Amino acid sequence: MISDVYFPRVNGVSTSIQTFRRELQALGHQVTLIVPDYGAAQDDDGDVIRIRSRQVLLDPEDRLMQRRAVLDHLPALKERGYDLVHIQTPFVAHYLGLRLARELNVPVVESYHTFFEEYLFHYIPFLPRRWLRAVARGFSRRQCNAVQGVIVPSSAMLEVLRGYRVTAEAAVIPTGIELADFAAGDGAAFRVRYDIAAQRPTLVFVGRVAFEKNIDFLLRMLLRVRQEIADILLVIAGQGPAEGHLRSLVTRLGLEDNVRFIGYLGRDGALQGCYAGGDIFVFASRTETQGLVLLEAMALGVPVVSTAVMGTRDVLHAGEGAVIAPEEEQPFADAVVALLREPERRAQLAPTARAYAATWAAPLLARRLADYYAQVTTEWAEEEADEPRSDVYHY
Repeated sequence: MISDVYFPRVNGVSTSIQTFRRELQALGHQVTLIVPDYGAAQDDDGDVIRIRSRQVLLDPEDRLMQRRAVLDHLPALKERGYDLVHIQTPFVAHYLGLRLARELNVPVVESYHTFFEEYLFHYIPFLPRRWLRAVARGFSRRQCNAVQGVIVPSSAMLEVLRGYRVTAEAAVIPTGIELADFAAGDGAAFRVRYDIAAQRPTLVFVGRVAFEKNIDFLLRMLLRVRQEIADILLVIAGQGPAEGHLRSLVTRLGLEDNVRFIGYLGRDGALQGCYAGGDIFVFASRTETQGLVLLEAMALGVPVVSTAVMGTRDVLHAGEGAVIAPEEEQPFADAVVALLREPERRAQLAPTARAYAATWAAPLLARRLADYYAQVTTEWAEEEADEPRSDVYHY
């Protein structure tokens, strides 16, 4: 596997890579991971290769791997007998992944994690949105059609790629959830730690604090909830480039007493306690290709109120731990208020949420990924036997 992002950079791609890699190893597979070095010591295993990298100009959270530093590992990699290269991100990792696959003489697959068409303009606001969308579509089409297989986390994302004229073999394989990591959370301790009264109605959002997560909408929606429930509190757990903007919006809306930014929480119990400390988990991202945080909340028995757009369409089913609301401030707020005022209904949703999350268990989905690897490698070997494909890799 090769990726432009990984821990300590916290996002859904890092979580997906870690989850699949851990489960594939549990199934007996060897998985080497090539990722950037972020300049701080990490507790990596011996099959993680950290690459010298520099900061990205428009996104200082990320790193750009040095191409030469990756290729320096080629002699050692050639000795290890790999069967396949799996590209996880579309930047430097994509082109280096193609090069590695060519040098190792193996097929290559790529995961499409991010809905770039609705993402780029948040980070390059000085260029026209129409132009950026066209760039994102062409960029995605060329990259996906350059590999033997594309892995997408939702059927909605596959529909988008087919609309881009991506013709490559593709499979919908979402990231699974590590149920053991979300079996319990101490919500009472979380409330004590952050001085939140035990009976205070509390909503929770967990995720990267980024523009594409549509947290602005949640704040405007919260203003309407407060008209009905004056002491409502929204806890925002995470970090990201939109935090300054959102803090300013909180001030403009007069929500200082109703919103709490608590930053990044580790998966050592702090994050689980945050989920469990909420009465409802709220979410409204327009660009999510899956939405793992929804499953994490439900695994802890926390009911969800969310829009169902893009990847969240596959994750959310009304009644199975979730209430689906439109991206309209008043109807969404009405759904939140109704659920807060019906503790019996929340109690009924909790066990169905846990049961539903269990169907997304990481080992089950890792087996699907391993099966797809086997399919791709078999088909590639058959095609190579018929006619060598020296023109496949363009970079």
